[in-house]
Amino acid sequence: MKTVFSLEPIRKISSELRKNGRTIGFIPTMGALHQGHLKLVKESKNKNDVTIVSIFVNPAQFSPTEDLDKYPRPFEQDKKLLEQGKVDYLFFPNAKIMYPNDFQTYVTSNKLGNILEGKSRPGHFSGMATVVLKLFNLVQPTNAYFGQKDFQQSVVVKHMVSDLNLPINVNVVPTVRDKEGLALSSRNIFLSSQERLQALSLYQSLLLGKKLISEENKNVQMIKTAIKNYLQEYKLICLDYIEICNPKNLSPVKIATNKSVILIAAYAGKTRLIDNIII
Repeated sequence: MKTVFSLEPIRKISSELRKNGRTIGFIPTMGALHQGHLKLVKESKNKNDVTIVSIFVNPAQFSPTEDLDKYPRPFEQDKKLLEQGKVDYLFFPNAKIMYPNDFQTYVTSNKLGNILEGKSRPGHFSGMATVVLKLFNLVQPTNAYFGQKDFQQSVVVKHMVSDLNLPINVNVVPTVRDKEGLALSSRNIFLSSQERLQALSLYQSLLLGKKLISEENKNVQMIKTAIKNYLQEYKLICLDYIEICNPKNLSPVKIATNKSVILIAAYAGKTRLIDNIII
């Protein structure tokens, strides 16, 4: 695996690969890698000639009240995992390279970027979409890979790719969970043992919602109330939102169907977690 730190070298590498007819799989990450990321790597390696992973903790998608400074950055450990996964190139730029002093252009996702996570984290999706577009322009991948856990992110990226006519296939890979059902996340390391135990209730609440829908309980308000009542038993869990939406455009539905997605966000102690389940 070759590590690239600057813009022009990664652009040149990608250009040469494409000129030679090689397909490029790309996984943009913020590091603190886990088995969920490695599943994306595996998917990419199965379907592309070359796999490129980026690690960049993007300051533009953190608000002033969020955990940018505390976000884990175990670079050497991440590098070893990627080497074990037989990644071809690691792109590891710094903030000064990605956002020079006169930087002033941002991508805005008007509707999708202001609901759910966007409502709770103003500016988050503008920062995310901007850096993903920059990375896409540098790497020029054939295929890009995102995890289902960040469901809204994948929908925003798909719309950006479609709206801006980018020749990239966006692939969404199912969420990887630990043996107890907790969705793998780089922020899980912040959970205490008790918080982690109670965080399992998030996935269980999603399964409850799915069960109710499978039993022909289609009324969204009733399902959301049942989930909220279930979570009230867990004192370390503070619910931000629970929504049932159309998975293509995240518009709320009034009647749940087997084509809906349930999305949840909550705090376990001080750690913010998100999860979802596709019905």
